[in-house]
Amino acid sequence: MIRREHYISQIRPFFDSNLIKIITGIRRCGKSVILRQVLDELEAAGKRCLFLDFDLRPVRVKIPNADALIAYVNDYLGEDKLYVFLDEIQNVEGWNEAARTLRLYNTSIFITGSNSKLLSREFTKELSGRYISFRIRPFVYREAKEYAEQLGRTFEISDYLVWGGFPAVLEQQGHESMKRYLNDLNATIIYNDLENRYNIRKKDVFERIVDYILVSNARIFSAKSIADYMKGQNISVSVPTVIKYLRYLTEAYVIEDVPLYSPKTKAKLSYYYKLYDEDVSLNSIRVSGNRFDLTHNLENIVLNELIYLGYEVTVYNNKGREIDFRAVRGSKLYLIQVAYSIAEEKTYDREFSAFAGIDNSVKKIIITNDEIDYSTSTVYHYKLRDFLLMDEI
Repeated sequence: MIRREHYISQIRPFFDSNLIKIITGIRRCGKSVILRQVLDELEAAGKRCLFLDFDLRPVRVKIPNADALIAYVNDYLGEDKLYVFLDEIQNVEGWNEAARTLRLYNTSIFITGSNSKLLSREFTKELSGRYISFRIRPFVYREAKEYAEQLGRTFEISDYLVWGGFPAVLEQQGHESMKRYLNDLNATIIYNDLENRYNIRKKDVFERIVDYILVSNARIFSAKSIADYMKGQNISVSVPTVIKYLRYLTEAYVIEDVPLYSPKTKAKLSYYYKLYDEDVSLNSIRVSGNRFDLTHNLENIVLNELIYLGYEVTVYNNKGREIDFRAVRGSKLYLIQVAYSIAEEKTYDREFSAFAGIDNSVKKIIITNDEIDYSTSTVYHYKLRDFLLMDEI
């Protein structure tokens, strides 16, 4: 597995903190691997470490609850700080009590978990501000490319646009195996994690809404528009129920909701969002045949890349013209338009006209899959293959 220094560098300043370090993210995005890589780094520095994987039955039997875990760790304590790694901690009854207690010892606690409780924003409730969380995501393209090369394979941008960046996807032999793996992962997230965790009774309605949202990534939605669409499909669902279901999906990191930004009020507008999939494969497994939605998936992976690079992203309303992304990080501000291709004159005019009237002090960018450079005196054109390998915009 590749070393994901991008994330480890964020965790490193907290190696010795008494805050509980939570490594979180959607299932199978590589949390446990990063936990192991942090462990390896600390052991190489001569630190005393204890690793417990609660996915293993012998470990669960030996340490079933908080009291047993506290007692077990206590036996390893000494004068030097003990670095404690607890993988799949949700399998321990009362894990939150154990974590709160252990952090008061001469320890540094790192935990991961895979059910929706540890994939959600419930840390505040469970750990009362005694934690810091690090969200891990599926591979961006440069990581997928590096891992594929490590496996002795090729993984082109065209593959990434369809099959996304869950690490184990690259380990599969052929597209059918990839799709089977992704379908199983989808079922685990939707049925096991969400339907069971939230005790969803109308499972058929929930699944229809989930399918609609995930296959319609990179579109602007409101809860009412989703409810109205379902009504047109003879499915009765209230707006509050849709809001609740959307919250479940964001808590489990299945979708990313990007708010609109109004230049008039210089603020986010909370009633409309553009919804994106955490990984574009969640769209691809829902399409018919091989009619993959490359246009919206391309926009989705640009959004994922911007988040990976540390930008706060909103959708920009330029006097009624939508610009896909307003990306801000520190003093840097970019307005970014995304299209699969602008080779046709009509598409070219539409995409570039979105920037009309915007001050040239703001850097304006258009990203496409074209090989020809369409840059103008006021708008920079980035080829997708170049953008996805940039360390900085």
